[in-house]
Amino acid sequence: MPEKNDSIAILLCTYNSKVFLAKQLESISQQSHTNWHVWLSDDSSQDNTLEVIESYKRKWGEDKLSVQSGPQQGFSLNYLSLVNNDRIKNEYYAYSDHDDVWLPNKLDRALKWLQTIPKEIPALYCSRTCLIDEDSKEIGFSQLFSRPPSFANAIVQNIAGGNTMVFNNSARNLLQKVDIRGGIVSHDWLTYQVVTACGGKVIYDESPTIYYRQHTGNIIGAKNDWRAYIKRIEMLFRGRFRSSNSSNLKAVQSLGSSLDEKSRIILEHAHLLKSDSIRIRIKELIKLKIYRQTLMENLGMVAAIIIRRF
Repeated sequence: MPEKNDSIAILLCTYNSKVFLAKQLESISQQSHTNWHVWLSDDSSQDNTLEVIESYKRKWGEDKLSVQSGPQQGFSLNYLSLVNNDRIKNEYYAYSDHDDVWLPNKLDRALKWLQTIPKEIPALYCSRTCLIDEDSKEIGFSQLFSRPPSFANAIVQNIAGGNTMVFNNSARNLLQKVDIRGGIVSHDWLTYQVVTACGGKVIYDESPTIYYRQHTGNIIGAKNDWRAYIKRIEMLFRGRFRSSNSSNLKAVQSLGSSLDEKSRIILEHAHLLKSDSIRIRIKELIKLKIYRQTLMENLGMVAAIIIRRF
């Protein structure tokens, strides 16, 4: 397909997605920005997902929908299989879950900001979400973040779901360089980390751009109530965060010379937050200035570092 300055490749992954997929595809077709192409990777669905996909392929035509088989190694590596597919050549890329509903201006809002960033600078757009239940009833909003995006935040927290993310080709090129052979926690957190670690630009749009569906089949939900706050802090105290993020950080370190100086220092010193010496742990925490987005989570992080659970 010819490359155009505002073309967006929508990277959509499916697995047993027949229940909600059609609603998501319909919301994509109703985007006010029409220069898009859906690249869909199915991870061997066992339901009627492929029938839904084929019906839209006939409806839209091959110039709007392409399909590939996923690697069957989990949802994150399925998304990265699309990122690393050299057949896909666009100016911009958008992750898409199979069970959400996009607001009609989602791509337009992302594109208007992304086009203000020089092409050679990695750039990532993400946003807040409106939460809906299985019956598409609105049930609230995702957490509102106010602190600026940065690698000092990305090293300990992902601020947005991949279902809201749109990024430019410079960011995609960085993701293609990442060594993921050691595994990763999640493709969206990795995307936030990679862009910020390499001096890129990130915007968190406070206006929701999608309806984020919450249901029993969610692999990762919004986690936006007091119980979720407590659970995240509990994870810090149990040391689960330390093991869950180490693979992502190893992947980011593989970018070597692409990392900016500030991020390189954070990566080189992060292990000292686990030092036997409490004096060193506190010193490095103050020097690195890492942070989470809320006061409660920051207090939990500091306490976890002090008692060596980070």
